[in-house]
Amino acid sequence: MIELLAPAGSMEALRAAVQNGADAVYLGVGPFNARQGARNFTEETLREAVRYAHTRGVAVHLTLNTLVSDRESAQAAELIRQAARADVDAFIVQDLGVLAMCRQIAPEIPIHASTQMSIHSLDGVRQAAALGVSRVVLSRELPREEILRICRNSPVEIEVFVHGALCMCYSGQCYMSGVIGRRSGNRGQCAQPCRLPYGYGRMENKFPLSLKDNCLIAYLQELETMGVASIKLEGRMKRPEYVATVTRIYREALDTGKVTDKQMAQLAAAFNRQGFTDGYYMSRTGKTMFGIREEERPDKAMLSAARASYETVENPLVPVMFYVVVNRESSMLAVQDPQGNVCKTIGPQPELAQRKDLTAQDLTDRLSKTGGTPYRCTQVKAVVDPGLSLSAAAINAMRRDVLDQLTALRGRRSEHHLGKYTKHLHYAGQSEEPGLTVQITASEQVTRKLLAMDLRFLYVPVHLLVRDRDFYRQVVNHVRVAAVLPRIIQDHEMQNMAHMLDVAHDLGVRHVLLGNLGHLELARSRSFALCGDFGLNVYNSRTMNTLREIGFASATVSFEMTLPQIRDISKAVPTEAIVYGRLPLMVTENCLIRNRTGQCSCTTGITRLQDRMGEEFPIIKDGDACRSVILNGKKLYWLDRREDWRKLGLYALRLLFTTENSREVDQVLKSWQTGADFNPGNATRGLYLRGVE
Repeated sequence: MIELLAPAGSMEALRAAVQNGADAVYLGVGPFNARQGARNFTEETLREAVRYAHTRGVAVHLTLNTLVSDRESAQAAELIRQAARADVDAFIVQDLGVLAMCRQIAPEIPIHASTQMSIHSLDGVRQAAALGVSRVVLSRELPREEILRICRNSPVEIEVFVHGALCMCYSGQCYMSGVIGRRSGNRGQCAQPCRLPYGYGRMENKFPLSLKDNCLIAYLQELETMGVASIKLEGRMKRPEYVATVTRIYREALDTGKVTDKQMAQLAAAFNRQGFTDGYYMSRTGKTMFGIREEERPDKAMLSAARASYETVENPLVPVMFYVVVNRESSMLAVQDPQGNVCKTIGPQPELAQRKDLTAQDLTDRLSKTGGTPYRCTQVKAVVDPGLSLSAAAINAMRRDVLDQLTALRGRRSEHHLGKYTKHLHYAGQSEEPGLTVQITASEQVTRKLLAMDLRFLYVPVHLLVRDRDFYRQVVNHVRVAAVLPRIIQDHEMQNMAHMLDVAHDLGVRHVLLGNLGHLELARSRSFALCGDFGLNVYNSRTMNTLREIGFASATVSFEMTLPQIRDISKAVPTEAIVYGRLPLMVTENCLIRNRTGQCSCTTGITRLQDRMGEEFPIIKDGDACRSVILNGKKLYWLDRREDWRKLGLYALRLLFTTENSREVDQVLKSWQTGADFNPGNATRGLYLRGVE
């Protein structure tokens, strides 16, 4: 049966989820989870939470789904150890370095790949499985056809978000909050800039980045038929009454196969943003998917009922069977749960009946009264000798005794084999000054001056290599070219992407720059060397070492790191950093340009969003797909301080050209070569000095 997985941002919310029918809950402890704004748990309250949930037959999944720095690794390792001792049922992980620590320290605990891993293809699922993952939480942007294709061929379990908030950007690929305000979504601190007003070209009170909440309650049976193992409800930042209401309604829908108008009204009353959307699932992207949170008019009666569901009553969740024997010498009672746990107790010696003999029905009636406990009696098997009597108080005491024993047994922690935490291997970087790589977005940016430069690589989007193949057949004679893959390639796009890579290979290109684990096999199967891009979120040494083990030829560090962090990270493979250009802040499945104009007009010029502070954010097309990339309005600029980068052990520094014309490209290259004055306009040092929270 499909698992119903509910959010638990606090102990109260956990009780709300459990008492309303969740099969599993997910929660965070300390700083290493993607919802730092939730109340979350401590290591002590985690143990309490696991005991409470396990007693009632509910699994607990611990979120470790943020990027972790080298300095934080020991603390994260201790949390993994304590969580394993608390007997959590799974770790939910984003960071490849954290994944490696989980396997090292708690190898018996299953690992689930967070949606923050940006896995959106079958190859991505397979690669995660190869790394030791037993379940993958798919990107929320996937349509039903893609989910079905993945489920039919996946070597591991698949989990799908079915209700709650939708991020505008693919999870794990959003840097907007971090770059603008140092509150990194990859570190659990997202300030939700997508919920703010923007305008196109000028500030307007519009919300082109604010999506309605997801609601797939109408498709639960379809998802189960597909083979989805778990359906997930979003909401660790929401109040317990919300968790209670949404969990209960989804439980009812799963159990009955029906959804009523009353249930939909209750979901909307619990929380909505001008309604709900199934746009991604049904392949209906566009303006109808967008909405904002309006002034709430809470239904007091519904809130009161939701609170009562977990505050005042114990929902008997666990079915149990009683076995009772009453004879002239003694009385004995045993209870058994669905997992085969058996607890026994010996009661008092029965007395001879004075008026009425004790019967099996009397015992059934008395033992079935399990109110106030997590248990519900499904059957009583009784053997009673005639002519005996046993008081109601004695039977009740026996029942309480065996159920208390069972509660202690079900809440008892398993003894897991724990490995030792060892410090990561450290690989020193190169001692000489880093070389130069250049990434372009348009063929017009490949100037004569650029071709005359001494480049480690020229990174060219693969669709440009195909479209302008005659031009690049000449370019490869001057510089070493690597094909750039888009960060998002869904399965239905793989065949076309494979054709593009074949064309690139025929041109003499032998390297691929990629930012998603799902693209490794596509490149490797065609004998391309793998260069890791920023989308892999390399934030610590263990991640870098993992890329070496996988077979990467180079890697790009996260631009959310500081210079000291970059200096100290293991250079397990040649390492580069971006030092110039408009950083990509979001990649969106919804085409922002089409949403504005109603038609595809990506080639008619650069569209810009403007926020309340007057800051502009250019929008460009993501390769040749109908997706959008939102760029920072300020250009990252370090060309006047190249000496800061000379002793960091880097292999290369990258210039990223996006909106620049050929003249601007040459100006930047001249500044690189000669240190000549160059006014980059609205520039920023990015996060390399100040870091993120």
